[in-house]
Amino acid sequence: MAIEVGTKAPDFELKDNHGRTVRLSDYRGEKNVVLLFYPFAFTGVCTGELCELRDNLPTFVNDDTQLLAVSNDSIHTLRVFAEQEGLEYPL
Repeated sequence: MAIEVGTKAPDFELKDNHGRTVRLSDYRGEKNVVLLFYPFAFTGVCTGELCELRDNLPTFVNDDTQLLAVSNDSIHTLRVFAEQEGLEYPL
């Protein structure tokens, strides 16, 4: 299914790596959101991609933009992964 540029994403609600509720609608009208979907933490490709974002975070995150990374992992796995890799954005 292709989504055209400018189409509003449907709202969703998930817990982040700290157990906080994150809603896409919380950013609507406040910030642009970059959504990154990845299958699992601690895998070579995913770790590389997320660390690349970490290393270049100012390119993706600023006063107008927030990065949100979404995976199939549990909150506990994401917490350890973020701490180990120094990821400062919500997983």
